[in-house]
Amino acid sequence: MQRKALYGLLFIALIAAPFIGAYPLFVMKVLCFALFAAAFNLLIGYTGLLSFGHAMFLASAGYTTGYGIQSLGFSPELGLVAGTAVATLLGLIVGLFAIRRQGIYFAMVTLALAQMVYFVFLQAPFTHGEDGLQGVPRGKLFGVLDLSSDLALYYVVLAIMVLAFLLIVRIVHSPFGQVLVAIKENEPRAVSLGYDTDRFKLLAFVLSAGLAGLAGSLKVLVLGFETLGDAYWTMSGLVILMTLVGGMGTLFGPLLGATLIVALEDRLGDLGTALANVTGIDWFRSFGEAVTIVTGVIFIVCVLAFRRGIVGEIVARVRPLRA
Repeated sequence: MQRKALYGLLFIALIAAPFIGAYPLFVMKVLCFALFAAAFNLLIGYTGLLSFGHAMFLASAGYTTGYGIQSLGFSPELGLVAGTAVATLLGLIVGLFAIRRQGIYFAMVTLALAQMVYFVFLQAPFTHGEDGLQGVPRGKLFGVLDLSSDLALYYVVLAIMVLAFLLIVRIVHSPFGQVLVAIKENEPRAVSLGYDTDRFKLLAFVLSAGLAGLAGSLKVLVLGFETLGDAYWTMSGLVILMTLVGGMGTLFGPLLGATLIVALEDRLGDLGTALANVTGIDWFRSFGEAVTIVTGVIFIVCVLAFRRGIVGEIVARVRPLRA
């Protein structure tokens, strides 16, 4: 009940966010990355598979949606479906190769395939190479709702995010989700109980890829562009950081981790300027250029002090008190 109340308060806060001073475009960006991190957490947090190539699903869906809307005349809903479908299909293809290996070898296979996809996007004419897709129109949802309004698009993104999160919750608490946890904890024991673990891991990989693709499709619709940065390996590292900082294997952790990291990347320069104005030290003005250093320091602190992530540590400390 406490968890439901917390999620209820969060949902109410998100509904009211545009009216209490929050910038809708920034919140939508946070929601897209939160969904991306939640999709990745479904794979690593509940199945124990470390993918170092999840950026390929974010980017493949983004390019598909952007190209479909901009060049093929797709409606927004058709663009979202097409992008998610392409990411899901790519996840199936990659998963068939990746699940044949375990541990670091699994991670290296996903990284190698992701880099291959990156170079395909770099050379493909429809992606416009290093220039990326620019000026992707938002259009009208179902031909009725004009998404050029940030407020209208915000509530569409919020609704999709809530439905996707409920799907993840349902997956985690289903018998299928419990088998995934069993595979993570002790795969040989799961095999001895008669489960075909490769099939379960493949399905988890495909679901994670599809949800990551949905995040990529929403992101290009929100921002209006898609670049190679979403396909590069650093994006895969960024989603790992979001998940670890928030709390791997928790439902709320990736959402918190994504919020912190995106806020740091977008607002660190403003924070540095404010500190420089208050203290009179001009060095703080360079904060915006040192965002990777700051996120690296946060990662080190979390690894040393919060081994379970922020939410994981809170849950671990509250549970004995409740007992």
